[in-house]
Amino acid sequence: MWRLGFFFHEMAFGLLSIFLPLYIVSIGGSLVHIGIMSATALVLAIPASFFWGYLCDKTRHYKRYILISFLSSTIILFFFTISTAIGFLIMLYAVMSIFHVAHEAPKNVLIAEFYTRKEWEKAFAFYEGFTETGWLIGLLLGFFISIYGICPTFTLLLCSGLNLVAFTVSLILVTDPLLIFERSLVNIEKAVGFTHKGMIVATKILDGLPLDVKLKKENHYAFFAGLVLFSLATSMLFTPLPVFFSHCLAFSASVVFVIYALNSAAGVVGYFLAGSKLNIGAEKSAVSKIVIFRSMLALSLISLAWMPAYTLTLSTLILVLMGFAYALFLVFTLSLSMELMPQGKTGLFNVLVGLGGAGGSFVGPFLAETCGFTMVFVVSSLIFLLASVAFKIFA
Repeated sequence: MWRLGFFFHEMAFGLLSIFLPLYIVSIGGSLVHIGIMSATALVLAIPASFFWGYLCDKTRHYKRYILISFLSSTIILFFFTISTAIGFLIMLYAVMSIFHVAHEAPKNVLIAEFYTRKEWEKAFAFYEGFTETGWLIGLLLGFFISIYGICPTFTLLLCSGLNLVAFTVSLILVTDPLLIFERSLVNIEKAVGFTHKGMIVATKILDGLPLDVKLKKENHYAFFAGLVLFSLATSMLFTPLPVFFSHCLAFSASVVFVIYALNSAAGVVGYFLAGSKLNIGAEKSAVSKIVIFRSMLALSLISLAWMPAYTLTLSTLILVLMGFAYALFLVFTLSLSMELMPQGKTGLFNVLVGLGGAGGSFVGPFLAETCGFTMVFVVSSLIFLLASVAFKIFA
């Protein structure tokens, strides 16, 4: 039940994710403004993620930072309603990003400490599937709001109110774990397992027996590089994509919300399947394949220009498959990251994702504005391929 507050929080940001880029354009902004807003927010979120992650592990209090995140989002989204000045909105969004990430590291720790390592995939999958359902409902709210032409001020107040509900529910339901030891046990088990494999290899060499055990230590830096590259490609592709659908393909705002709702629904399915399909260790080989699949999907967006009669069908299909693939990727990499990142550096996952996202959220709209969307699709596809190579080296 402690996840319920996150459900309402994701509902608000699901609605905001499509509404805000379209809103910025509607009040005279451009793709470059959207890129600057997203990039600035993500750059500021990078040190903030590390800071909140360090702080929650240092104090061993997690609930308070979740509450800070939800309450600050409530207040700042309310201030969004007092002005339509683009510079002011960019500043507010940047400030909100600093406090918004405060709940990410504590949430990951709560899942890792409330469950054993064998249950991490299922626990992360359930959390992501549950909160993605909230995101999906937020997108559906955006669809109805666009259909009925409800004013932007009401939409922003609704997002603020949903975060207030998230704060209130979390205040009641979220509790800090009494004992914090599961991640330490996992690190000990990994060290013992690696030592055991080393002894087997040494014994077989001394006895002149053939080796059937590979002694290979995980390349943490390759994993970190893969996260950054994947986030870079994803942000580069998805930041300007709502504008591509609404302006280049002439889809109405309601249609854009429906496409993203189906993308989110596919993600929900992916999350609930992710925890039950692979054993521990199998996710390492799966991650690289998932990223290659995302690369192919990004490149396939070029085909929308060749078959104008099927743009809606193809757009929907591609985003549905992307949502499903992303769900699997996130569950597997979150589980792996909780093994690789020691206590005190829990926020490193969000730092790496934010680092790639910051670059992509500016480069994507800039490329779209200057070179066209075809260049965005090609470059993001190539970066996905580089990410798959990094994850292959890690595995």
